[in-house]
Amino acid sequence: MANDNRDSATTKRLRQSTSREQFVESTLTTNDRVIARVTDGIYRQPGSALRELIANAYDADASWVSVKTDAPRFDRITVEDDGSGMTPEAVVHLLHNIGGSAKRTSEGHDLGITSSSDSDQSPGGRKLIGKLGIGIFSVSQLTHSFQIITKTAGDAFKTVILVRLSQFSEAAVKPSGAEFTAGTYQIWREKTEDEAAHGTTIVLTSIRPQTKDSLRSEQMWNAATSPLADEERGKSRTVVPMYHIGRVSKSSADADGLDRDNVLPWSVSDAPHDAFRKLVNSVWDVVKGRTTVKLADIFDSYLQMVWNLALALPLPYIERDIFNESVADDWAYFFKLANKTGVSAERLYPKDEVGTVGDLAGIPAPALSISEFRVFVDAVELLRPLKYRNLPNTSHVLKKPMVFLGHMREEFAGYDVELSAGALDFNAYLFWTPKVAPTEHQGVLVRIHGASGTLFDSTFFNYQVAELTRLRQITCEIFVNEGLEAALNIDRESFNTSHPHTVILTSWLHAALRQLATAQKREAEALRAQARRSAKEKTVGRVEAVLSAANLVRSGGEGIIPTVRIVQGLANEPSNQDDDGPVYSLTRLREELSGGAALKIDASDVWRAEAIANVLSIYGVLDSLTQREQENLIASILGILGADNNVD
Repeated sequence: MANDNRDSATTKRLRQSTSREQFVESTLTTNDRVIARVTDGIYRQPGSALRELIANAYDADASWVSVKTDAPRFDRITVEDDGSGMTPEAVVHLLHNIGGSAKRTSEGHDLGITSSSDSDQSPGGRKLIGKLGIGIFSVSQLTHSFQIITKTAGDAFKTVILVRLSQFSEAAVKPSGAEFTAGTYQIWREKTEDEAAHGTTIVLTSIRPQTKDSLRSEQMWNAATSPLADEERGKSRTVVPMYHIGRVSKSSADADGLDRDNVLPWSVSDAPHDAFRKLVNSVWDVVKGRTTVKLADIFDSYLQMVWNLALALPLPYIERDIFNESVADDWAYFFKLANKTGVSAERLYPKDEVGTVGDLAGIPAPALSISEFRVFVDAVELLRPLKYRNLPNTSHVLKKPMVFLGHMREEFAGYDVELSAGALDFNAYLFWTPKVAPTEHQGVLVRIHGASGTLFDSTFFNYQVAELTRLRQITCEIFVNEGLEAALNIDRESFNTSHPHTVILTSWLHAALRQLATAQKREAEALRAQARRSAKEKTVGRVEAVLSAANLVRSGGEGIIPTVRIVQGLANEPSNQDDDGPVYSLTRLREELSGGAALKIDASDVWRAEAIANVLSIYGVLDSLTQREQENLIASILGILGADNNVD
């Protein structure tokens, strides 16, 4: 009714308006149907929902999160953390304000979920990932029924919530202004023995059938084990990935109905961090024998989810991040990117007093503002699966990767903050190597406060370039220190391309790619030229050895090895003799051949003709011929050597 009254009043004022000066001003409002639709699931994959729950734990200052999936059944999923937990007041606010998060507001401090000094930080000082207050309802992607158990330190009670989300239906259209019910909940408090304990556990049961099928790779298994005859399968036969979590088999002899024939890169006795390292190494082991390596060819859906979670979260790298990598051992080419158009990247050379790549470029590693954050998924501890050193050798002329570091800050001076959304600040690196593995790492990944929902964008924000091969050789990460959050779409998995921050970031990235291409071409061509010079030097050495051997046979080594030269000259310039040996005019030699003016003769043909003429001179052949005969003989040699150059 309130909305109806407001609409009537606004309409009445609008009808009374007769000019620009009599404008009506008010605030925009959102229909409750929008929020109801959010709770029905806005994420593309089950892993996206788990990512949001883990991000909530990070925002609650958790030092660890444990996800247990009951693989390969996936009948029950739990997400447990040791974060600050939620007070009864915070729980009620959460349930009554879907899409109205208290994070980044002054109210957040009163509820114990934000810092008292900065509403954009957690109580422990972490830059908050969450913003909209819909993360907890990401579970609707997995189930419409779940339980939350949460407790704050010093509280003698824990709070338990049972939530049932309603399935949104466009068909169930309610009258304008009617309130849409997102679901129902039951909530109570229970006495606990450990008052010092704190954290939150989310228990998901009644997992959606489509979610189970996705995590189980059910479609793949059904296709791989279908009873079709081999001739019917043909080349389209589904291949089971190299590693998989196993599957549920109704015909299994096991009491729990599990087919235990799973294949994993690690063993049950491995420590969680060792298990993940073996997962990453399994990809690089495959790289050595294949041109391209896709995760889908190596892992089932479950293992791919584990990999992508490791990429998306604010976690340490499996080795070291690129900014803190050492510059020792001459393992890469290093460059600093310019922020001006038309300027090349600056080549950087390692110095004894400089220890890291970031120090060399004068760009510090992005600060994640975390003291410790560990994530476990079943038997593995997640780490960012990106490696930069000791990569497999390739046939490319560049045997070392290329590292480009850059930093950008745009203040949007002169623009209203409502238009610019404030300053934008980010660090970035572009890593070029002949073979990126897995192929899913080809592209750009944007991290905001250490987290990402987008994974790698292989188009590099729609970079229009014909050199697709080079783009497939680049991994790029952009670490946003300030800004861009307003450009994130509601699913946190894509960006508003027209937002000012996205426009600036895209422009910078495309300029950086051009700088990379220029530097890569330059370094590759320099190495090719060096290889050509080296090859020529080796050839010259072998030719000199041949001439010395001929001279040894002809004169016992006592004769002087002549130096025949073929030089550019006019047709009327006769061949002559100088102190080093005979000199022939290339123009006159061309005239000795039929159609010689159009004959294609390159520098290597001339050099080889000179070498052959030297052998002839050692044996006195040239001395026995007239000048015209010498020119005709050498011209004939040139014609034969250049014959391949003149094939149509």
